[in-house]
Amino acid sequence: MNARARRLLVVPALAALALVVTLAGCTQDDGTRITVYSGRQADLIQPLLEQFSAETGIKVDFKPGDSGELALLIEQEGDASPADVFLSQSPGAMGFLDAAGRLRPLPEDVLDLVPEAYRAPDGDFVGVSGRVRTLVYNTEALAEDELPASVLDLTDPAWEGRVGVAPENASFQDFVTALRSEIGDDATQAWLDGLAANARTYANNQAIVEAVGRGEIEVGLVNHYYNVRALQNDPDVPSQNHFFPTDDPGSLLILSTAGVVNTSEHVPEAERLVAFLLSEQAQRYFADETFEYPLAPGVAPAEGVVPLEEIAPAQVDTALYGAGFEQTLAMIDQAGFDQ
Repeated sequence: MNARARRLLVVPALAALALVVTLAGCTQDDGTRITVYSGRQADLIQPLLEQFSAETGIKVDFKPGDSGELALLIEQEGDASPADVFLSQSPGAMGFLDAAGRLRPLPEDVLDLVPEAYRAPDGDFVGVSGRVRTLVYNTEALAEDELPASVLDLTDPAWEGRVGVAPENASFQDFVTALRSEIGDDATQAWLDGLAANARTYANNQAIVEAVGRGEIEVGLVNHYYNVRALQNDPDVPSQNHFFPTDDPGSLLILSTAGVVNTSEHVPEAERLVAFLLSEQAQRYFADETFEYPLAPGVAPAEGVVPLEEIAPAQVDTALYGAGFEQTLAMIDQAGFDQ
C-alpha cells in the first residue's frame, strides 16, 4: 500500500465515518437491518434508502464517507467489517475491493437488470448510475471555439491559472486511471505534472462550477450534472458544459457502483437493496433528482441532460479501475497539486 493510501486510513475525515444514521419510516419491523457504507453524498442517497426501508421493512444503518477511504476501511476491518453493502461513487474504489476479494458475486437476476457493459466482468458489482466527464466553461469569458480541442491541451502554458481541478475527487481519480489505460503511465504523469502547473485546485466539483460561474476561473474538469444543477438553480449563471469528442481521452462515462461485501451476514437483504437501486423507481430518482444517467434499460435521462447516445463517451473496463487504484493516487500525489 502506498503512502497516500496509508494516509487515507488515518486522516481526520475518518472521524465523520463514526456517525451512523438509522433510516426510519419502515412499513414493518421484523428486526432485520443492514449496514451500508456509502461514498455517495448523504443528501443524495438517503432518500432512496428511506424508500427502500419503507417498502421492505429492512432498516438501514448508513455510514457515509469518501469512496476511497471507505474501501480502504473495509479492507482494514477485514472479517470484522460490519458493512453489508458498499455504494461507491468511484468504480476505482469498488474495483479495489473486488481485486482484494472483499465482494461476493451478485445473483444473475440482479446482474441482468443492467446491460453487460455496466457490470463487473466477474459479476461482483454493478453500475447503478453514470456520469460523463466534461469541461465546464464561463460563457462570458470564452466562446466554445476557444475551448481546448482535447483534454490533453490543458497542459499548454496558455491555460495557466485559468483551469480548475479537484484532485481529491473520486471521479478525477477514475479519469486519471482511464487516461493511464489510454496513453500510458509516462504520458499520464507528464499530463498530471503539466496540469498541476496550470490549475487552481478545489475541494470538489461543485466548488469548481461555482468558481467558473463567478469568473474566478474560465474552465474546470467536472462531472456533467454539477452544471446542470447550477442552471436549474439559476438559469442566468454564465456556465455551460463542453463535451470532448468521442475519440478524445476527456470523453468518459464513469459509473457509480454497488456491491455486497463478502462478510455480510444479511446477504438476501443486501442483494435486495442492490436490486432496488436498479428498479425503475430508483433509476428515475437518479435521473430526475441527481441528473445522473440511469443505467437500467427503459429509463431516460432528465430534461436538460444531453442523451448518452449524442455524446457517445468511452467507458473503461471496470476491472482496470481497481487494478490501478493505488498507483493512480500515487501519481496524482507526485504531480504536486496545490492544496
